[in-house]
Amino acid sequence: MQLIAYILIYPFLWLVSILPFKLLYAFSDVLYFFIYKVFGYRTKTVKYNINLVFPEKSDQEVKHIMDRFYHHLCDMILEAIKSMTISEAVMKKRYTFSNVELIQELGNQGKSVVLMCGHYGSWEWIFILQKHIQHKGYAIYKKLANVYFDRLARRIRAKFDSHLVTTKEAFKVISDAHNNGELTLNGFASDQSPKADKAFHWQEFMGIKVPVHTGAEVLAKKLNMSVVFFSVKRLKRGYYETTFTKITDHPNSHKDYEITDIFLKLLEAQIHQAPEYYLWTHKRWKHKDVVPDTFK
Repeated sequence: MQLIAYILIYPFLWLVSILPFKLLYAFSDVLYFFIYKVFGYRTKTVKYNINLVFPEKSDQEVKHIMDRFYHHLCDMILEAIKSMTISEAVMKKRYTFSNVELIQELGNQGKSVVLMCGHYGSWEWIFILQKHIQHKGYAIYKKLANVYFDRLARRIRAKFDSHLVTTKEAFKVISDAHNNGELTLNGFASDQSPKADKAFHWQEFMGIKVPVHTGAEVLAKKLNMSVVFFSVKRLKRGYYETTFTKITDHPNSHKDYEITDIFLKLLEAQIHQAPEYYLWTHKRWKHKDVVPDTFK
């Protein structure tokens, strides 16, 4: 069944990926209408999340954020598909870096990097970073259920010299690379919600205490890697600019979970500035009512 689904869906994805950008975003507008207006995809979750973290906002303000969010979500979906056939030159033109020299300098110093981000702005095209730096890129992700689409995702990333590593294999693969003397850049989207009963750290995120992933910090400390946060600004439709902020060159000089907490604050600042570009469809605050006594 997985192969049949792939055979049926892949040609459609490929056809979408070769659309000129003008038609691609026209298609996005149609997709927005059906996902948001007709089917109401996760609208209850999105509205709940926004109301939870922005209790001061009026119903009209929440509606405005939701409307802009769903437009952006549909753009992101189609931009991800566009990655199948987009050229390096076009990607470089549309996804730029304000201070990529920060990463380049770390490479010149022989420093590997843990790159932390949230599901904000555009993370689908960050892989073009590999064409600007000397590090070997690894991105930690959750393996797709369909093995054929999982291979497709890996193949798309590989064309820009990045490598997807599942959460289960990440520590071994990156540790082996480190032990072999490889200079690596290791991307973590660290804002998702871990299982409450397996969380080592709880912290306030957007004013609500939640369990927090700490894998990026643990890896940085274990292998003494620099830690960098990247933020994404939407310049206009289909154009983004990424800025890097160094958190630390000396992770082991920080108390446990301090690096993770700094990351959360940097991400919060982004969200407050333009909340419509955060991924509100995820149930990030689903464990807020089960905070263990030891973390209250």
